[in-house]
Amino acid sequence: MKSLLAVVGATALLGLSACDSKKENAVENAYDNRADALENQAGMLEQRADNMVSAAQDAVDNAADTLENKADAVRDAGKNAADRVD
Repeated sequence: MKSLLAVVGATALLGLSACDSKKENAVENAYDNRADALENQAGMLEQRADNMVSAAQDAVDNAADTLENKADAVRDAGKNAADRVD
């Protein structure tokens, strides 16, 4: 009998705790909405960071290509100068 009473009491408490008031729901929803907005902002910042990294990588690649072209030009000039010495 005691176990039956304990089960009934626990079920009643569980049922009451599941019934939030409209005010509680409104407060919780407001906080959830704010948290969602912050998560969206974080996602946008991550996307901006990814774009900045991509742009920086492109700039570095372009600078490396420019230096490689200059190195090729110096080598060609050296070959031409050596050929004129002969």
